[in-house]
Amino acid sequence: MKINIALLTVTDTRTFDNDKSGALLVDRIKEANHNLFDRKICKDDKEDIVVILKDWIKKDEIDVIITTGGTGLTGRDITPEAIEQIADKHIPGFGEIFRNISLKTVGTSAIQSRACAVLANGKYVFALPGSSGGVRDAWDGILKFQLDINHKPCNFVELFPRLKEK
Repeated sequence: MKINIALLTVTDTRTFDNDKSGALLVDRIKEANHNLFDRKICKDDKEDIVVILKDWIKKDEIDVIITTGGTGLTGRDITPEAIEQIADKHIPGFGEIFRNISLKTVGTSAIQSRACAVLANGKYVFALPGSSGGVRDAWDGILKFQLDINHKPCNFVELFPRLKEK
């Protein structure tokens, strides 16, 4: 099943030409035979991030939103706070599993990541680190499988029809 994914890089320094993490995700999305529906870059500004996310969660064509950047501990890292403003439900297991995977690649530095996931208007929203290693850990260790309808025993995709149930 082909999934429509919107990709947002949150950064004060990167452009499309040097956004390594965004480029890595573009490649992984294509390799998985999903569709990159939209891609944007914005500054580490909470209101700007929220505006883009609110626009995307209104679009019926978008199934999944992935952000990269702004999940650390510095004063400019505000992606989780922006995502909180659109969240209907939190998916705490995503961050837990992500940090567990990262523990194997970056050691105890994994504790500094605030990677997270939520449901917003029936769409999955994943906030990944800005580092290419963190993006690789998240995609190769979690998203590649959970966004594959054939992954068993269960996956995020099979829940799409029921995400907006009341």
